[in-house]
Amino acid sequence: MSKRRVGYLTNQYPKASHSFIRREIRALEQLGWEVERYTMRIPRDEIVDVEDIQEAAQTKSLVEAGMKTVGSSLARAVVLDPAGTARGFGAALKLAKRSDVSRRRHLIYLAEASLLAQWTERDNISHIHTHFGTNSAEVAMLCEALGGPTYSLTIHGPEEFDRAPLLGLSEKIRNAQFVATVSSFGRSQACRLVPTRVWDRIHVVHCGLDDAWFEGETAPIVNPKNLVCVARLSEQKGHGVLLDALKEVAASGRDFSMKLVGDGELRPDVERLIAQYGLSEQVEIMGWCTEDEVKQFINDSAGFVLPSFAEGLPVVIMEALAAGRPVISTYVAGIPELVEPGKSGWLVPAGSVGELVVAICELLDSPLDTLTHLGQAGRAAVKARHRATTEAAKLDRLFPIQ
Repeated sequence: MSKRRVGYLTNQYPKASHSFIRREIRALEQLGWEVERYTMRIPRDEIVDVEDIQEAAQTKSLVEAGMKTVGSSLARAVVLDPAGTARGFGAALKLAKRSDVSRRRHLIYLAEASLLAQWTERDNISHIHTHFGTNSAEVAMLCEALGGPTYSLTIHGPEEFDRAPLLGLSEKIRNAQFVATVSSFGRSQACRLVPTRVWDRIHVVHCGLDDAWFEGETAPIVNPKNLVCVARLSEQKGHGVLLDALKEVAASGRDFSMKLVGDGELRPDVERLIAQYGLSEQVEIMGWCTEDEVKQFINDSAGFVLPSFAEGLPVVIMEALAAGRPVISTYVAGIPELVEPGKSGWLVPAGSVGELVVAICELLDSPLDTLTHLGQAGRAAVKARHRATTEAAKLDRLFPIQ
């Protein structure tokens, strides 16, 4: 009996912050699926993990195929299927009407969709699953309009919901075979965009962790003063608020060390604030790290802090809790579905420096056994709701290939 085959399409893959997609693909392969990996672009400057290097070798990039190949595929589609190509042009122009990017960009997506249709036909792929409702979802939808495979998509947030009209997200949802969201909050936001008759095609499929995260005992908390934040240095993650809070924590006389794991466009601003607030001895930027390095930074900490302004449901919070570390985060999107105040950590209003200061001080002042108890409660919650194999089994049942 031949294995079932499915294609995966992403806007960027592999990527340091997209390890959850790799885990999902690997879990599907364990269930007997053959997965062809496609992406718009491979961000090679961010690939540091050995497993991501291996994934890059298996992934076909539409951008790296080159404009000549992409243009030739569209010309071929015009000759072989003029009616299908006309449908694709119509769909691309419809999306372009409300978009904040140029009509030319949407026509490039159409050309890329024609190449994807060519690849999927060659690879015997009849269905594509795509992560994020942005450009990759548009390429998948246009690919189907050109006569290619059906598609489904996972919506994460916050970008998709922030820019839903500009992205044509409601149309992408309506045309999909099904839609997965990474939290119940995300499902509610997707339901807002479409008629009630479409709601039964919108499902919660969490991002998950490998079983290796749950094997054996967690590393004990040794140094109660070590804190860690793992996040891209971007406007959504609240690093400015975190540094404002840490300045006040330092002024209180408390001893602490904060590792900022990640990199990004706001690094110069973060570095400036660290220097301006005199936090160079306490706060260190670690840059992009491998998955093993991230796990070690979490294991070396007494708690994890992520004061985000906007999110879906951060996988790194799952990783911190799975490692038995309590979490400080914000009442944003799906985060309260995982972090329970007083049970597995602290939640504060997004943007509130004062409440973040209180939470960090409470963590630093807590006995080790209290921190351990909070971390273990969080680990149990992640184990129950965020195993990659369990969540992949949901997709297994939803894919229209049986």
